[in-house]
Amino acid sequence: MSVELPFAPVDEVIRRNAGSLRVSADAAEELARRVQSHGAALAVDAAEVAAEDGRKTLMADDFGVGQVVGRETLTLPVAPVDRIARLDIDDSYRVSMDARIALADVLEGYADNVARGAVILARHADRRTVQAEDIETYFRLFE
Repeated sequence: MSVELPFAPVDEVIRRNAGSLRVSADAAEELARRVQSHGAALAVDAAEVAAEDGRKTLMADDFGVGQVVGRETLTLPVAPVDRIARLDIDDSYRVSMDARIALADVLEGYADNVARGAVILARHADRRTVQAEDIETYFRLFE
């Protein structure tokens, strides 16, 4: 599976949680893969909600978001998140701009939570660098 999400914004999410720790490129890549997988699954669920309402357009409410944040407040770019949303849903569905922003917000919160956990694991291992194994261990422990 190719990763739609650029690694740089994901790296930024990890760094804002890492404090003085460094971040390996492999950690950013692993988290980007996990975020993409989670986003595609959320879009499938949102498409089911839209279908139940007789719609072919995904809305922010379909992702459980009542109020959409401003696009400028997000670290994750919206265009790749839109491509992630479309990975596993039928081509006949559309994704509204509010839904794209809402999904980016949800995925950024998800990435923040994982990054915080990975930082704790890296510190516990007495390392100065957050590595891909910290991301992987987080998922083995908490999901």
